Amino acid sequence: MSCILHIETSTTACSVAVSQDGQNIFEKEELRGPSHATLLGVFVDEALSFADHHAILLDAVSVSCGPGSYTGLRIGVSMAKGVCYGRSIPLIGLPTLEVLCVPVLLYHDELPDDALLCPLIDARRMEVYAAIYDRALHTVRPTAADIVESDTYREYLENHPVYFFGNGSDKCRERLEQHPNAHFIGGIYPRAVMMTPLAEKAMAQGRFEDVAYFEPFYLKEFVAGKPKPLLR
Repeated sequence: MSCILHIETSTTACSVAVSQDGQNIFEKEELRGPSHATLLGVFVDEALSFADHHAILLDAVSVSCGPGSYTGLRIGVSMAKGVCYGRSIPLIGLPTLEVLCVPVLLYHDELPDDALLCPLIDARRMEVYAAIYDRALHTVRPTAADIVESDTYREYLENHPVYFFGNGSDKCRERLEQHPNAHFIGGIYPRAVMMTPLAEKAMAQGRFEDVAYFEPFYLKEFVAGKPKPLLR
């Protein structure tokens, strides 16, 4: 097992956690942001001081890598890279939409076996960043920028109960809640403490990022579920 520092700044919430052997041993978060520029450095410093005080060596840093807020992702990834360089440890990048799924899978036992999960991040106007996963967190549809309309997720709703959550779910609620297979879960947002199981899996599989060249998803746009470099 391992000790990992987790950083999550993809939305207005700012949070940091430290896990050891799969258990969270430190956490700090502020959900009423955005205040990443002010708080993240303080939170990370406290996390590192906690680890050092308890003679715990960090093995890696995990960072939520989007999609999400341009400013938040830039600050979070820059901080994560700095810690990796300073302590000569590897970087783990975790898709924000997968991080959003963790509390749903952990704390909602009522989900049927054939349920699909649709985490949504607000992208302003009537657009959201979304992906669709099954209960094993296998990708059913990759991340894409969706314009929310009454038939946006019809092909999935016709055959499965679909659970919508995240700060973009309110845009879907008024258009989809009449469908019998559409379900909405409130109070779900990306948090550093929920990154632990995903980061532990990546660590065990040796899935690390190139610290020098790693970029979060804000430098890409999603077209038909596939990322494409921005020309502007």
